[in-house]
Amino acid sequence: MATSSKINLLDSTSPVMEQMSFFHDHTMMILTLILTMVGYVMFSLTSAKQTNKSTMENQTLETLWTLAPAVILMFIALPSLKILYLTDEMNKPSLTLKAIGHQWYWSYEYPDFNNKEFDTYMTQWENNDNFRLLDVDNRTVLPMNTLTRILVTATDVIHSWTIPAMGVKMDATPGRINQMSMISKTPGLFFGQCSEICGSNHSFMPIAVELTSTKNFTKWMKNI
Repeated sequence: MATSSKINLLDSTSPVMEQMSFFHDHTMMILTLILTMVGYVMFSLTSAKQTNKSTMENQTLETLWTLAPAVILMFIALPSLKILYLTDEMNKPSLTLKAIGHQWYWSYEYPDFNNKEFDTYMTQWENNDNFRLLDVDNRTVLPMNTLTRILVTATDVIHSWTIPAMGVKMDATPGRINQMSMISKTPGLFFGQCSEICGSNHSFMPIAVELTSTKNFTKWMKNI
């Protein structure tokens, strides 16, 4: 399982999540510089004994502090738009997985393999062999280094299929099928949870995805 390297961010296991982590660091650097500058100016104003007359009705200064925030916002908006279009990119996926949200469990279908399907329920935490409130009885297996299309829907209320380490989050809406792409460059076991409040057992419908080699995935597919 991926370990945490930053506050509220897991180690990236997909190109999209890597870009999100870089964007987080980029934005935090800009916000830190703004906070430092504003704090210095406020401290200078509170500690100054006299008003600087050159700042009174200074048109050049007013133009500067009007344009500066717009330029800063552009440095934040452009990388954000790049990531937004990157998450929506769907270029000839090799595999399709359909995730269906229920109250309160997930079911999965593999349309490319004769619509093989199974349900996943949270396992009871009895010992240290599984992860409390995160592990399931039937883990979803996917091949790594394979562009996968995820189709997400629900049968009752709105759910949300989320795996933070992969930068994946998509609402599961009844009567509607949303899609997204996902690819992972590393094998491992990755967990997620429903991110939309869907009822009394909202906290007890986790997601467990196991990324493995294509050979192991084919062997697993034959056994289900």
